[in-house]
Order: sequence, then C-alpha cells, then structure tokens
Amino acid sequence: MRKILAITIFIALTLLVACGGDDDGENQAQDGNNSNEEQRSVTIEDANGEQTITGTPENIVVLEWSYAEHLLSLGIQPAGVADLDGFHQWVNIDEEFDESVEDVGTRQEPNLEAISRLNPDLIIAVDFRHEQYLDSLEDIAPVVTFAPYGEAAIEDHYQNMIDEFKTIATIMDRENDADEALADLDSFIEEQKQRVVDAELEGAKYLSTQAYTAQNTPILRLFTDNSIVAQVMGKLGFENAYESDTVEVYGYSEVNVEALQNFQEEDLQFLYIVQEDDNIFENQLKGNPVWENLSFVEQGNTHALPGDTWTFGGLLSAEVLAEQLVDAMVNE
Repeated sequence: MRKILAITIFIALTLLVACGGDDDGENQAQDGNNSNEEQRSVTIEDANGEQTITGTPENIVVLEWSYAEHLLSLGIQPAGVADLDGFHQWVNIDEEFDESVEDVGTRQEPNLEAISRLNPDLIIAVDFRHEQYLDSLEDIAPVVTFAPYGEAAIEDHYQNMIDEFKTIATIMDRENDADEALADLDSFIEEQKQRVVDAELEGAKYLSTQAYTAQNTPILRLFTDNSIVAQVMGKLGFENAYESDTVEVYGYSEVNVEALQNFQEEDLQFLYIVQEDDNIFENQLKGNPVWENLSFVEQGNTHALPGDTWTFGGLLSAEVLAEQLVDAMVNE
C-alpha cells in the first residue's frame, strides 16, 4: 500500500514538474519573441549623419508633404502632418488621410505643442525648414531629417525622391511594399509612354514651365533636366530643349518671356502650369508680339496642365504628373 502511494506521489510530482517546465518554455519563447521585436533597429543616413531607429515607429509626425505622401504609398497613415489644408490644395493624389490625422502647424513653423500631444515615436523633418527646431523636436521624439536640396540630392531630384522613399520604407519595415510601389510606378509610366508612341510624339522636344506673376512681371520657371518634371518627361520619351549652365538647386531656372525667343525649333512642345487667377498667357502676354510670334505659339503647340499639378512630390504625384503631361499633349 505504501509502495503504491509512493509511486502515485512520484508520478504526480513528475507531471507537475513537466507542466511547469512547459510553462517556463512557453514563457521563455514569448519573452524571446518580444525581445526580438524590441531589439529590431535600423541605421539610416540622413542630413545629420547616421541615425539608428529602434523598433518600428507607429505614431509618426511628418513636417514636409512629400514624406507624408511616401507613407501613404506604403499604406501607412501618419499621426500628424504639417499644413493639411495646403496638402489638400496642392498635392493632387487619390490617396487620402484618415480623419484621425492631425494638423501640426505649417511646414515653416511646426506647432511643437500639437506635435507633443500626439506622443510620436518618430518625426520626419527637412533640414532647410526645420534646422532651428531640431533640438526642440528631438526633445519630443527621434527625428529623421532629410536634405532634398543637398549637394548630392539636387543632381537628380527624381532619383533622390526614390532614395528617400526607400529610406522611409526601411525605417517602417516595408521594403517589400516599397518594391511593389516602385514597380507599379514604372509600369504606369510605361503605359503612358505607349500613349506617346501611339500619338507619334516620341522624341519630341519640349519646354515645361510653371508660370506666375511677381511684382506685375511674368516669371517663368523653366524646368531643368535634374527636376522631377524633366526626369518623368524623359521616361515618357521626350527631350528637354532647355539646358542650364549650372545645376539648378530647385530644378528650374527663372526667366522672362524674352528668353523663350531662343527656342524656335519646329514642332517644339510648350507645356505650362498656371493658376486660374494668374494666367500670364491669357492676361499679361496676350497680344504681346514677343509671345505671340514664338514658333510654338503660332503652331498651336502650347499645352496647359491643371493648376494643381504638383511637381515636387513622391511616387503618387509622379504618376499623376506623368498622366497629366501626356493628357495635355495627346488629348488636345
């Protein structure tokens, strides 16, 4: 009897230890998984050197529109964006922000209190706007600062946009989504290029401009080869007729209408962006012989793009830009 009781107690203790061991193993496995998640970190290069981001950010505040657009391209909603009203006015893309996304001041003067209330775990800034705020921003959360007009970036604004997009994708652990989005952009541009081929416009030379009035004087921003506009036009099969002697920081040269007299090639295409209330071609330059006697004006090769065509955006804006450029020439 005693022997049976001893065996029973031994078996019970063995089962108890085994069960306890399983629990410990399970807990250790869970602790290991949590540890791996907590230990994820990536090191990227930004305007201020190497930055190491620990974990995957969830609450992100973005102080420049193109990077907010990058997040949307990756299927990520930011917690806050600078100047939401301005974004909605100028950035013409289909993807929208959730109602939960907060406005955090202007791009030039971010609202530090509004940013702090969102308790972000990452802030995305640009050096040329936010250098004076960096210390205050870093007191709130880790900051990644881009330099879109740095010496290397201005050589090719389009490639720099792609590089910055990939950097954000790396931070967010969304490299596969980034690859898919980039493939979609390339495919879309190829589709638009086929429209150019079908219209027998491939290889045509062009000028592209964003025009406006400054101190009652018509000003034309002629886009240079390092701009996103010119890079997209090149991918569509066009050749930029305008060449600058220097690398233009912002991707364009500011000229007056007299400068257009240097471009009198046959079949030159002239594309322009103006605002309805500041259309220099319909107002100040209408009837002006300097403008009216230009070969592309006489030949009817002037093409208006929508006023909200955004030429400084991300992947989504590049798709819209490609389609609008082709629409302007093919559908007229």
